[in-house]
Amino acid sequence: MSRPFRFGVSLIAPATGAEWAARCRRAEELGYDVITVADHLGMPAPFPSLVAAAQATRRPRLGTFVLNAAFWNPALLAREVATTDALTGGRLELGLGTGYVPAEHEAAGLPFGTPRERVDHLLRTIEELERLLGPDGLSHGTPWPGGKAPETSGGGPPRVPLLIGANGDRMLRVAAEHADIASFTGARTGRNGTLEPLSAGELDGRVTLYRKAAAGREEPAELNLLIQIVAVTDDRGAAVRPWLPRLPHLTEREVLDLPIVLIGSVEQITGQVRDLRERFGFSYLTVLEPNLEAFAPVVRALRGR
Repeated sequence: MSRPFRFGVSLIAPATGAEWAARCRRAEELGYDVITVADHLGMPAPFPSLVAAAQATRRPRLGTFVLNAAFWNPALLAREVATTDALTGGRLELGLGTGYVPAEHEAAGLPFGTPRERVDHLLRTIEELERLLGPDGLSHGTPWPGGKAPETSGGGPPRVPLLIGANGDRMLRVAAEHADIASFTGARTGRNGTLEPLSAGELDGRVTLYRKAAAGREEPAELNLLIQIVAVTDDRGAAVRPWLPRLPHLTEREVLDLPIVLIGSVEQITGQVRDLRERFGFSYLTVLEPNLEAFAPVVRALRGR
């Protein structure tokens, strides 16, 4: 049985306190279920931004989308997670990934490492968080759309759901074992940290590998997809053409068919979103801040359904 839809927005632009609060309130007004913050240099710092978002809103859950695990010492991260979850009233969702931009590591004075080293560090981080945020560690149950998390079985404070962003084979296996929410980027990492979008067939392969790895879970994870392009229009071709120079290896038709591209009328995009859940199992979609308003009619049409 399909999960009900949840929708998130990733806020990425620096702002004053008043501007940030206004943006968060607007996301709540438009019906978004989750407000998230990335972990890139030049963007807002994740944890203080989420605490400020909690002060400005009442309903949305608040997430890191996603933390670059290589930027964090696990023990210090556990402190940040526990404090932020407390200050946001138990609304935190913790998203973790390996990081993919070498230039950011260089600017931070941190080694980028090999793919194996980055995944090893992420896995150690997850294991340490599970130990330090015990006794039962991070949540491994069914996520709770749009509301407060349930208490633990022992009646203690609610546990923090874990989202893992993944695309490579090993990362998909890590997500299958540990994540409450498995997040698919819909893209592979190219040279110099660039992202190359996956076709629908390629994404099918990624989801199939994940499902095989997750076959033994007691509770299935929620599946998330990051949407890169949203445009509400009656002329799909005209809307996609400005993006073609960035994707020179793809035709106009191929770009329009990418799972991470939603272009068309509200009715067409609503149908595309339903197809993403039917074909791949994506019930939780995240859009980037520039698409906050454009995607809002779809949120109104499908949220919680």
